[in-house]
Amino acid sequence: MPATPADQQPDQQPDEQPDEQPGQQVEDYALVGDCHTAALVSRRGSVDWMCLPRFDSPAAFAALLGTREHGHWTIAPPEDGPAVVSVERAYEGDSFLLRTRWTLDDGGVVDVVDAMPMGDRRADLVRRVVGVAGRVELRQELVIRFGYGAVVPWVRRVGGKGDAAKGLLASAGPDAVLLRTTGKLPRAEGRTHTGKIKVSAGEVVDTVLTWYPSHREPPAPMEVSHRLESTRRWWEGWAARGDGPAAQGPYAAAVVRSLLVLRALTHEDTGGIVAAATTSLPEMPGGTRNWDYRYCWLRDAALTLEALLEHDYTEEAREWRGWLLRAIAGDPEDVQIMYAVDGARDLPERELDHLPGFGGAKPVRIGNGAVDQYQADVLGEVMVALDAARRAGLPEDEFSWPMQRALLDFVVAHSSRKDSGIWEMRGPEQYYVHSRVMVWAALDRGVRAVREKGLDGPADQWESLRDQVRAEVLEHGVDRQRGCFVQHYGSREVDASLLQLPQVGFVEPDHPAVLATVAAIESDLMPDGLVLRYRTEASSDGLPPGEHPFLACSFWLVEQYARSGRTADGHALMRRLLGLRNDVGLLSEEYDVRGGHQLGNTPQALSHLALVRAADALAAADERVGAPDGQELER
Repeated sequence: MPATPADQQPDQQPDEQPDEQPGQQVEDYALVGDCHTAALVSRRGSVDWMCLPRFDSPAAFAALLGTREHGHWTIAPPEDGPAVVSVERAYEGDSFLLRTRWTLDDGGVVDVVDAMPMGDRRADLVRRVVGVAGRVELRQELVIRFGYGAVVPWVRRVGGKGDAAKGLLASAGPDAVLLRTTGKLPRAEGRTHTGKIKVSAGEVVDTVLTWYPSHREPPAPMEVSHRLESTRRWWEGWAARGDGPAAQGPYAAAVVRSLLVLRALTHEDTGGIVAAATTSLPEMPGGTRNWDYRYCWLRDAALTLEALLEHDYTEEAREWRGWLLRAIAGDPEDVQIMYAVDGARDLPERELDHLPGFGGAKPVRIGNGAVDQYQADVLGEVMVALDAARRAGLPEDEFSWPMQRALLDFVVAHSSRKDSGIWEMRGPEQYYVHSRVMVWAALDRGVRAVREKGLDGPADQWESLRDQVRAEVLEHGVDRQRGCFVQHYGSREVDASLLQLPQVGFVEPDHPAVLATVAAIESDLMPDGLVLRYRTEASSDGLPPGEHPFLACSFWLVEQYARSGRTADGHALMRRLLGLRNDVGLLSEEYDVRGGHQLGNTPQALSHLALVRAADALAAADERVGAPDGQELER
């Protein structure tokens, strides 16, 4: 591939653009993805986060956690042009084709359609500019930085007229990206490549960025219109397969979008489900609670599986079970709480000092030190999900039940061990009540498998231990003064994870201890009307105190309200929570009620799966009483 002389040198000149952070809020970002990786696109038209070629690969655009110099791709009206009157965004139908419409004060209107085509196992990002009205000029800025913004690539023009490989090529080490366009290629201005895209009504300019291993030839150009249409059909076809309690209710649109998010976070080839598409988006502005969520937590994935099964996505259950078998194969003593997308186990946590962090929140972390923790609840959630899969008609194969028996052997062997809990406390291990109940749940599902499905196993032994754990929790896990469950033995604090006790059948939703727990949560953990995980100032989590409401916990409370007869309260809280979604229906991990912003990694699988569960519980409650309180909500 001959290089054009003007652009054949490594991209190393001083940057002529200001070295500044994007200045966006978490809710300003929309997700596009291809079930292999994802990109975050801001309301300003900038792709500020994209890991290539996989969710947990190093980012090639990392401005989200740094400055523009750490990688971004912006297509937007120039600041010195006509003023922007409005910016409107929406996904096209039930898909992840994102359409952003810019309306300018001179009458110009232009759409930018962002998408990652499905089905060809290529890492492509398409940015299609469509003229709607008038004559519009957009400015394009491209800064590619591999290795989370640390690696400056060699950027050059390649190919000649009619050459299939013609474009702007950036390469460094194992990575290469090729930018092709039906317009003009951007040109170097220091370390930034800039250009203009001009369209009149009806005109279209397509620009496609393709990642590939640098030692190979670049993939062939794609036929963009065909790939966008087939991608739209793929997503809408997947969404149409779903059913479930809330499929036709007042929250149907929110449920469908949440299910789509869960699918977008599921790797197409491996079946692994990542907790979020990002790392190190802080739980507190400027704080240190910044974690990498681009991995597959057994807990989060199991809960996701339950939500998908409830809406008839059994094939996804089969794929995830296959991923699980591969990931945890071997000695049960080596089971981890999380894995890489492909099941890899080595996820050492380290800090990226060259990135200033989102809004200055440091450190920026990749990997996750919690991988080495013992969290007793995890196998309970796994067994509950696999039990749900059996009940949904997914048959056991020659490996799946022996694997579950091995997990139960591990549960039995460690049934009296303290742990770090669902919230991955970095302080001393405790007997967390939620964890103890999940030990009960694991044994309970094992007993059910033998007694109800005819599978082989020591059901009497499991049943005896299950009943011992239950008695122990009721003896040591309840505050005798308030009558509520507590965070851990010896504590008087409550924890939002206790809302999951009735979800797994440990107690009924209207059990006196559950109702007392709800009252304590409302008193202690809801200063702004949404639910905190726990009081950080009274915890031993090993971190500085302070965080914001955790959105999944508030959805758990909605579910509890629905299942205990407080349906009106459930609908009221549900409507408030849905109002916290961004303009394209996405939720992050936490919410700053007073500041009015989403916080934490995004989009968060746990938030979206909890939304689905809450909507299903409300639908079931409405059906019981025959008067849906949420029927007036716009869909």
